[in-house]
Amino acid sequence: MDTPTDNNELANSERQPNKRRRKKSIVWEHFTLEAVNGDCTRAYCNQCRKSFAYVTGTKLAGTSHLKRHIALGICPVSRLNQDTNQLAPYNPASQTRGTANGADRPRKYSRATSTSTSTPFDQNACNYMIAKMVIEHDYPLHIVEDTGFINFAQALQPQFNSSVAAIEELVMSIYSRGKQSILNLLNGIPGRISLTLDVRTSVQSISYVLLTGYFIDFQWKFHRRLLNVIKIPFPDSDFAFSHAVATCLVDWCLENKLFTVALDQSFANEAVKDNLRSLLSIKNPILNGQLVIGNCYARVLSQLAKDALESMTQIVEKVRQSVKYVITEDAHEKKFLELKQQLQVPSVKELTIDDYTKWDTTYQMLTAASELKEVFSCLDTYDPDYTVTLSMDEWKQVEVLCHYLTLFFNAVNVLAGPMYPTANVFYNKVCTIQHKLKHAASSHDHFVSSFTRPLQETFDEYWKDCSLVLAVAAVMDPRFKMKLVEHSFSKIYDTEAETWIRIVDDGLHELFLDYFVQSLPPPIFLEDGIEPDIKSEASQEDNFLTGDCFSDFDVYVNDFSSNQHQMKSELDQYLDELLMPFRQDFDVLDWWETNRFKYPILSKMASDILSIPVSTVPPDSLFDTVKRNVDSFQSSLRPTTLEALICAKDWMQYETLEPQPVGIPTEIVKIEY
Repeated sequence: MDTPTDNNELANSERQPNKRRRKKSIVWEHFTLEAVNGDCTRAYCNQCRKSFAYVTGTKLAGTSHLKRHIALGICPVSRLNQDTNQLAPYNPASQTRGTANGADRPRKYSRATSTSTSTPFDQNACNYMIAKMVIEHDYPLHIVEDTGFINFAQALQPQFNSSVAAIEELVMSIYSRGKQSILNLLNGIPGRISLTLDVRTSVQSISYVLLTGYFIDFQWKFHRRLLNVIKIPFPDSDFAFSHAVATCLVDWCLENKLFTVALDQSFANEAVKDNLRSLLSIKNPILNGQLVIGNCYARVLSQLAKDALESMTQIVEKVRQSVKYVITEDAHEKKFLELKQQLQVPSVKELTIDDYTKWDTTYQMLTAASELKEVFSCLDTYDPDYTVTLSMDEWKQVEVLCHYLTLFFNAVNVLAGPMYPTANVFYNKVCTIQHKLKHAASSHDHFVSSFTRPLQETFDEYWKDCSLVLAVAAVMDPRFKMKLVEHSFSKIYDTEAETWIRIVDDGLHELFLDYFVQSLPPPIFLEDGIEPDIKSEASQEDNFLTGDCFSDFDVYVNDFSSNQHQMKSELDQYLDELLMPFRQDFDVLDWWETNRFKYPILSKMASDILSIPVSTVPPDSLFDTVKRNVDSFQSSLRPTTLEALICAKDWMQYETLEPQPVGIPTEIVKIEY
């Protein structure tokens, strides 16, 4: 059993610094121990006089933190004096120890030091990576001259020195090589290209139109590429957008390859559409320029979601406040989870507060809260501080709202994948929405009918504008052909279905006729003095005079059969064949590639139709409730620099960037699709 004397001696021994360790450690060349009081001894840096804990009561702090102060150059005086060699900071790698354990540590530090200095610093390679970072993350170019960034970079590498001009030059270089890569890709496409127009506005009310191209290459792979960002000082001009399209076509050598133009009704008035139709009829005589799509699929559905949410603003706000109450304080969340467990509510969804600028986040908040409505309904009795309660009728209205938001969310979400879908996938989504809204608008439930009627009226305008194009695209899917159009129209149009089916069929045949005419060889004109060969006519006349009327009957029958077969166009042959069995993973482009020799003309038409875009917004803006604008930094740039930054960011999704040796800026290497 320890005596009080033994305990005091132990405490005193722990408070006393170990003389052998103090003499042995290099730390004590830079620190001095000073007693603060009887129970506390602190170590003072000989250079900056900053004090550090060493012994407090019975606790010995050790020397690791003292080593870091010197070894890492934390001491400001020591770091300052390094340049004049007045004092070298403590470096364990430079010390020789006598013990085995002491010898191991220097070798460890030595290896780390030699590795970090083995690669020479390359400013060109560093600048290239900064340019790539600026493009990918929308950083301003002047970040390289900001004090904070310079301090950070020079802490990693004191030789770092960059400039806005150097980074901008590399950005333009990356853009130029990317543009050449896409030019090479466009030069090989066998069909036409479709364009979408999207508009962004700066705080100075200057607009920029973003033109994106959609096309299928010779390997039947679908591509989406941002092509141009064109500054429009006067967006109210009726000719501004047709001029932007013409500029894009010239820039990419696509004057004779334009198929369709899609834009958004928020800026597309009738005058703008008429000018685009005129341009399209010149660049593409097919259907006399009728293929101008004036509504954006994603924005129409986002508008429907916004209208639905705004019609229940008060209820949505009550749900939002309820969710905030639960998840913003741990005590509230704990009580909520306890009550959920007691009520045995099976929902596994997590409550989240929505982002006002993204309607899908509000949808997710409402669906999660709706699944937990039993818990919220009882929470006021379990937690007296909770006062925001919804009635059962209000929760039923939330369920109706979630039902239609789910419909819109699933329809928009087909665009959220890594690859843009072909046009055939949209018809079924649009038909489903049109049919359900029309049916709900005439519901006997007063709340449902009053809630959905305005939505149905809004969507009906989109249906009238785009149903023909989407139906034609659906026909190009060998799993559906005209059968899907006939089936869906019978539900949507009832007794008028036959009329609308005929409109689709006529439009389809008119379109095919245009492709057929363009495939014909140019006419051959006879030169003067050349007489036509009348030998066959004379032979026929001789047969008739001799009375042998049936001598050439076999030839006549064969010619008639051949002509009858040819009169049945590729389109009719395709439509008359049996439907392909339905598969969820069916690749429509792969099917047309396989059958391109069977349908040489129709396959070209299918290639152009299936690449028609229906949405003008990029994938990261599908659920936006506010339009994306050009920020103050971007609007201050030269138009060519702004275009390079925005386009290169889009292209980096599809291109691989790998730096070359010796710091030379990388080339853009095309991915093999």
